[in-house]
Parts: sequence; structure tokens; C-alpha cells
Amino acid sequence: MASFQFKERLNRAEQWILANPNPPQHWPWTWLYKAGRTAYAVARDVISGQLTLHAMSLVYTTLLSIVPLLALSFSVLKAMGVHQRIEPFLYQFFQPLGPQGAEVADQILTFVDNMKVGVLGSVGLALLVYTVIALVQKIERSFNMIWRVPEMRSLAQRFSNYLSVIMIGPLLMVSAIGISATIFSSAFVQRLIEIEPFGSAVLVASRLMPFFLVVGAFTFVYVFIPNTRVKLRYALIGGVIAGVSWQAGGMIFASFVAGSTRYAAVYSSFAIGIILLIWTYINWMILLLGSSIAFYLQNPGNVSRGREVDPSPELQEQVALVLMWNVCKPFAEGRPAPQQETLERDMRVPGEITRRISDKLIRQGLLSLAGSSGDHLVPGRALELIRVGDVLDVVRADEERVVSRLPRVLPPELVPRVTADQTRTFAELLVSNQASAAGEPLTEKA
Repeated sequence: MASFQFKERLNRAEQWILANPNPPQHWPWTWLYKAGRTAYAVARDVISGQLTLHAMSLVYTTLLSIVPLLALSFSVLKAMGVHQRIEPFLYQFFQPLGPQGAEVADQILTFVDNMKVGVLGSVGLALLVYTVIALVQKIERSFNMIWRVPEMRSLAQRFSNYLSVIMIGPLLMVSAIGISATIFSSAFVQRLIEIEPFGSAVLVASRLMPFFLVVGAFTFVYVFIPNTRVKLRYALIGGVIAGVSWQAGGMIFASFVAGSTRYAAVYSSFAIGIILLIWTYINWMILLLGSSIAFYLQNPGNVSRGREVDPSPELQEQVALVLMWNVCKPFAEGRPAPQQETLERDMRVPGEITRRISDKLIRQGLLSLAGSSGDHLVPGRALELIRVGDVLDVVRADEERVVSRLPRVLPPELVPRVTADQTRTFAELLVSNQASAAGEPLTEKA
């Protein structure tokens, strides 16, 4: 009886979180309600296993790609002679592993120093770049899964965007470190330190600078990696939560490593490898959880829905027609092009459905992306050349590449007649097929 009542309370609490007809209207209850819904949705995703599965996959890819990634990133820094400034961040990452963490960092840096990018040759350099691109591509796939984005970037975009970030990102971080060091060592700041409470504030800011850099890196990843538009404020909230979680997780994991002497006795020299796997997995989980938080904050309507969405063909056709109507109408009236995210919110249809359909319409040239950020939709051709049948054909040709591989059972000579007259019965089709096989001319009725 007690367990039944407990389950009933849980069900009522879940319904209140997901489908509360009278949500709070005043701050701070509105903020608490939104935070509770987001926390529930993130916990639901963790329990379903999708986030953990992608985190484990990224751990394996990271072990294969960490040395090529650092070698490619350090190549620009080495050329400028400032690669020593980025090395403390690598040691900070492995710091929770204890004394052996510094040994792992030293070993990785030794591998990076021994890898001479300039003498690899064309084939070796191509394999190096491919390994790095494969890592970032798998990261993008994980983030697209969180943001319900069905399409990844094109191959050209991957190489241009990924390589630019990998090569320029560490340089920007070094520049930020240098600028902050210059500011803190300036004469004005030194005089300000002598005045309280400004001195304590500057000291706290200098100690928190690594944390701010981590939050900035997380925020940049949340904005850049997903193949969709992520609002900066939600990415920043996810970055702050992930940064705090990363710092707290590092301290907790360090205490765990300090008390894990019995694991070293059991696993011997393999203990550091197992601990490294666990720490890498925790870092990827924190990164994916921050992205999931940003997604649910930006798309609160997805909290009440599960991850798996299987729309009916009728719903897909209706969404496609409504989407085209909402894009063509402002275009014909001379109004600004609507934003894709606004259309998805106004249609009150799961974002993964509308995004999947809009991607099909874009690929077939019925819609085009516009705007400075590429997040507005405009007709892809003149309105006189867009028929309702064209829109329905694009939606109905679901997975056309799979359909094209199916065996053609219907005789080719009957296909034009079937598509022209959809009122024909299969009895009439079979009679027509028999007449065609016997060599008799097909009548107009047939």
C-alpha cells in the first residue's frame, strides 16, 4: 500500500512537471519551474542511455585521436614559440589523476613533440587530419543527437570549420591568457591591489581566470559544434553549469583516486589506464549534459516529449504544407523572412519533425536558407513554380535512396497510368498487366 501511494505521488509529480495546466507566473517560481523541468528532462535522457552511450563512444575515439589532435593544434603554437603557455591546461586536465596524471601528461607531450607534422609526408599528413576530423565529426554527431538535428555539416564545411577551430582555437586561448596576464601586471591594477576591497577582488578574479577560460571554452563548443543555431545565453548557462560540474567533479575524482590504493594493488600498472578511462568518460558526460541543458532551456516544449518521435505520413504532409505556406506568404507580401526556430515554435510540432521536413524541402530546392546567420527560410524558386504536388512529392519520397533499391514489381508501362489516375483499382491494374503481357494493346480504360 505504501509503495503504491509512493508511485502515485511520483506520477502526479511527473504530470505536474510535464503538463501542468497552471504553471507558475511569477519570479522566482517561474525560474524554479523551468529549472525543474530541465533537470527532469536531462535525468530522463541519462536514464534512457543515449547520453551515456555517446559518452562511451567518445572516450574510445579520444584515446585514438588525442595525440594527433594536440599535434595539429600545437603546430601553430610551436611555430610562434608559445606552445608552453597551453601546456598547463593539459596538466590541469590530468591533475585529478594524482601524481600519475602528471606522468600521463608528460608522456602525451613527449608523443606530440616526437610527431613532426612537417615531415609526415602527404599520406601521413592526410591520415593525421582525417583522424582529427573523425573525432570532431563524432562530437558533432553526439551534439546533433542532443539538439535533434537530422543532418550533419557537409564535407567541405567539416574541413573548413573544424580545421580553422583546431588551428586557431589554441592560439586564441593563448592570446586570452596573455591579455589577462598583461592586465593583471599593469601598473593601474597593481595600484588597485593596494586598495581594499579592490585588492581582494582582483586576487579572486586572478584565481578564477582558469575557470572563466573553461566556461568560455564550453560555451564556444555549445554554440559552434551543433549544426543548428544555439542562442548564446543558453549556451552560456550550459557552459557555467558544465564548468562548475567539471571543477566539482575534478575534486571528487581526486579524492577517489587518493583512496584507491587497493585498485592499484589489484590492477597493478593497468590501474592508471582504467582511472584515465573513467575520468575521460566523466568529462564527456559533463560536456554532453551541459549541451542537453542548453537544448531544453532553448526548446522548453521538448521537455514533455520523449526522444523517439515517429510522425505519421499524414502529419508530415500537413507540416510540409503549413511550413511552405508560412514561408511563401510573408515572401509574397514583402515582409521579412521568418526564422526557422520561430516557425517551429509557432507550429507546436516537435523540432526534429519540422527540421527533418525543412531539410528535405531545402535539398529539393523548394526552400532556401537566408539571413546573416542562415537561420531564415525563403522560397527556393518563384512561387509560380512551386506546386502543392511538388511539396507532397518531396515529403512522400521518404528515404528515396532506400526506395530506389527496392525491386520494381509494378510493370514500368503501368507507372505513368497509375500516377495519372489514382482512382484505379488493383483489379483493373491486374487486367491491364495481363493484357500487356499477352501482347494486346492497352485500351484507354486499361
